[in-house]
Amino acid sequence: MKYFCTFLLLILLSCNVYSQYDFRAGMGINFVSTPSLTDYLNQNFAASNQQIGVFNSAIIFTAEGGYFLNDHYEISLELGYLINSYNYSYSIGTYRLNYDIIMPTVINYYVIRGAGYSFKFGGGIGLRFLSADQQLPATPSAVNYSSTGFGFLLKAEGNTLLSGNFYANIGVDLGYDFNGKPKYGSTYIVNYINNENVNFNALSAGIHLGVSYIF
Repeated sequence: MKYFCTFLLLILLSCNVYSQYDFRAGMGINFVSTPSLTDYLNQNFAASNQQIGVFNSAIIFTAEGGYFLNDHYEISLELGYLINSYNYSYSIGTYRLNYDIIMPTVINYYVIRGAGYSFKFGGGIGLRFLSADQQLPATPSAVNYSSTGFGFLLKAEGNTLLSGNFYANIGVDLGYDFNGKPKYGSTYIVNYINNENVNFNALSAGIHLGVSYIF
């Protein structure tokens, strides 16, 4: 019993030494490839001089809270919010497609820390909540389609001390999201050229800047 108590005390002391909280907020640009959506827009709405490429940019905002279990291991929850839109004008009206994705992700990091800096390398998985508003030309209002899916994320990030507990950070990430086929009731967005329901599954690579508070 004495040895067990000693072992437990050492664990608690170790946690007190290494455990810290890490909060980060930032924004960035994701370069996103959505093949099914791209085909739908190119084949149905985009003119020859408006064709969408394989990768398109989207804005993403992120907030993250993490906990250091020891000096080299951090577990965190990141909440991302990605927004993107497409617009095409015609004589009879405008086609609009705006979509956003709420992206909570649990991430495990391996951390290398030094005096005034740190590097983090991690990966995780999480849910994806997509909402898309589509307005066809000559229609009075947009229709909202939604879907729920999941995604995987790989990240690398560097932090450098600004002052006190504040750090500036820059990071890159690579992800794949199974966003699924959004629908309104039982109605999907349909590409009649391919005779398929449009999915928003996406491969993405991004870069982000932000500020962290570590204590």
